Amino acid sequence: MAYFDNAATSFIKPPGVLACVQEAMLTMTSIGRGGYRQADLAAKAVYECRELAGLLFGAEPEQVVFTMNATHALNLAIRSLVKPGGRVVISGFEHNAVVRPLHALKAKITVAGKKLYDRENLLSAFDRAIRPGVDAVVCTQVSNVFGWRLPVEEIGALCRERGVPFVVDCAQSAGCVPVTLRTCGADFLAMPGHKGLYGPQGTGILICGRRPDPLIFGGTGSLAMLPDMPQELPDRVEAGTHNVPGICGLSAGLRFILEKTPEAIGAHEAELARYFSSGLRTEGKYRIFFDSDQTGVVSVQHRDLDCEMLAACLAARDIAVRAGLHCAPLAHRSAGTLDTGTVRISFSFFHTREDVAELVHTLRTI
Repeated sequence: MAYFDNAATSFIKPPGVLACVQEAMLTMTSIGRGGYRQADLAAKAVYECRELAGLLFGAEPEQVVFTMNATHALNLAIRSLVKPGGRVVISGFEHNAVVRPLHALKAKITVAGKKLYDRENLLSAFDRAIRPGVDAVVCTQVSNVFGWRLPVEEIGALCRERGVPFVVDCAQSAGCVPVTLRTCGADFLAMPGHKGLYGPQGTGILICGRRPDPLIFGGTGSLAMLPDMPQELPDRVEAGTHNVPGICGLSAGLRFILEKTPEAIGAHEAELARYFSSGLRTEGKYRIFFDSDQTGVVSVQHRDLDCEMLAACLAARDIAVRAGLHCAPLAHRSAGTLDTGTVRISFSFFHTREDVAELVHTLRTI
């Protein structure tokens, strides 16, 4: 299969990922639940993953909280900052992992910046919207639909200037776009492990610039006499048994990224996206959503086929893409594609120009 759905889940992993998952399954148990060898091995492996994530995202190991996915991480961050009925500013390109928790809190939401690829419009809208009384600003670093890189550094500067907490959704940027707590001026960075970090599904990270409130309560293997969750990170928000095999696989993915660097990975994926867009642009039956500040994610529409039919045609040719609204109806509303959706092609560091050329050739024949 030719796999081009890495914005959902990276499919080709670095070789060490599977080996580390298998080793953990064979040699490790749970952290904080015993002083024997298997538990000690697990504790050391999990701490090593915290160290690797801290190196990559500019944090101390204790600021690295493990979650099930980015959605879990975003819920932790949002519910730590926004109380029921609170005021929040978000971009016009947010995923439902941001929008739905805010609706559940009955938050008063201001959507800032609804013009695709218009950086100045976005920044001026955030500048107007970030005012006293705003509980938090939440913004994706890269649109999961259109691959557009949003100016989170400038938005973070506005938040710092006005004393408003800032949450960055790094679901599409972690691993391929440089990001740290300091460079973004963020209070929280939320990300999955199974996309650009090349880890297994069921893993995620919340990088904490401040102490979050617990979302789940239970055992931590520490301070068992307390009726409340511990105050210290990461135990405060890591109740229950850790996904040790998944975290070990995530460590292998993080080591791969630290070796290659996010800059190199991102540059390769962006070059493939440019190559794809320029190759398909000569085919008049496609609309291509592409801008100069693009990552390795590109959305397209066919002149005659709806997006589900186009994806089905590709699937019949053993090519995997994603069609529809991509769990981000707000982004499609902003871009004017809510009624139609798009077909999303998302590239990986492991793709070559030859892979892209074959994809373009196939799209031309449909």
